[in-house]
Amino acid sequence: MKQHPAEQSPLGKSSAYVSVYTPSLLFPIPRAPKWEELGLRADALPFHGADVWNCYELSWLNPSGKPEVAAAEFVFPVKAARIVESKSFKLYLNSFNQTVFSDRGEVLRTLESDLSVAAQGPVMVRLMGMNQLNQFGLFQMPGECLDDLDVTIDRYDYDAGLLALAGTAGEVSETLHSHLLKSNCPVTGQPDWGSVLISYSGRALDRAALLRYLVSFRQHSDFHEQCVERIFVDLRRLLGERSQLTVYARYVRRGGLDINPYRSTQAGLPENWRLARQ
Repeated sequence: MKQHPAEQSPLGKSSAYVSVYTPSLLFPIPRAPKWEELGLRADALPFHGADVWNCYELSWLNPSGKPEVAAAEFVFPVKAARIVESKSFKLYLNSFNQTVFSDRGEVLRTLESDLSVAAQGPVMVRLMGMNQLNQFGLFQMPGECLDDLDVTIDRYDYDAGLLALAGTAGEVSETLHSHLLKSNCPVTGQPDWGSVLISYSGRALDRAALLRYLVSFRQHSDFHEQCVERIFVDLRRLLGERSQLTVYARYVRRGGLDINPYRSTQAGLPENWRLARQ
């Protein structure tokens, strides 16, 4: 069996806690192999998008030795050549804990520089104090929820063949969502839980078929970003290249980080919502 690139990362292995700034802890993984698996080329991607990460465990020391804490938002452009493996990201952030920085601006610049080098693309960072964070309330996904559909499901391994168009004629513009998305880490096998929004214009999707398809990721092994790209490619293939499509997943936080991939035919960045499970 071909080894997953993350097998060389700290994922799934015992790791020492490093509390002094160590940028070499970051472990980048090329996007290209998974794009090739989906029949995509880096110079002709069918989507725009970004991966929005939220961090709730960031701390450092000021020049007086007093700890400071912040939440952080990281926006990785989809055209960056590499993603950052999540455990290595957590270990890297931990290395700030006993490191003195002159001010919040130096922390921000350090994060943007290190992450942009690792991703091979410009990463945007926003730091938020606790008062700012408290101003953000919880958000409910827009559109209609698929989860109350009365459907029988017996497939839990990824199957794009479950998707189907509705029998009704004509085109629609609608937004649907589900909280039943689950996939597994491709290295550790641990579950990744998420909610996914699908907004599209084109021939109507069969909603029961769409829900069965989303549930089929339940035993599928891929990183968050790759699951969302797979959903986008499968839906776009069914709807046609002229269709408008957005797929936005909000994954449940692990180790102080949540990852939220956004792929769309429309250029621009998504709103960074915070759902109840986040």
